[in-house]
Amino acid sequence: QVQLVESGGGLVQPGGSLSLSCVASGTTLSSFVLEWHRQAPGKQRELVAAIATGGSSNYADSVKGRFTISRDNAKKTVYLRMNSLKPEDTAVYYCHAKRFGPDYWGQGTQVTVSS
Repeated sequence: QVQLVESGGGLVQPGGSLSLSCVASGTTLSSFVLEWHRQAPGKQRELVAAIATGGSSNYADSVKGRFTISRDNAKKTVYLRMNSLKPEDTAVYYCHAKRFGPDYWGQGTQVTVSS
């Protein structure tokens, strides 16, 4: 029903910024809670940010004040703006769409923060 494709990852130096996008196909996203997760090598996947259908958002403590999640239902897209990046932010970032019933994951996009 839903295919999610992330983009925007890459290599950035500490203190820099990146913006990730996740575009959905197959259906609208208005009824989905949208999330960004990340997984570093050897680490568990963790929730980074979530945005509800009404637009309210929450963040992991490690990224509060630095990351911003937003959504554009008309464009079927969820965004993650990442500022003041740290090496510890290095991970594969995944978008996730969920609602009652099946949920969906993107393939992930690599973010590397390194000097």
